[in-house]
Amino acid sequence: MAHNPQAPQNPQQDPAGSTQMFRAFVDEEPPQRRAQQSASAGPRIGLILGVVVGVLALAGAAWIAFG
Repeated sequence: MAHNPQAPQNPQQDPAGSTQMFRAFVDEEPPQRRAQQSASAGPRIGLILGVVVGVLALAGAAWIAFG
């Protein structure tokens, strides 16, 4: 049988330790997500302002055309 270098060297190793480390990794919030949440308000405000400016431009064009 071939030697597997990725196999655990100690067969009596407690798997609960790796499970705890995995849960800590999964529960950890990456820094990109925190920065993305705080920066997501910027594009939303820009979108709202763009829609407002577009509606005002259409209203102005309609007022000139029908006035």
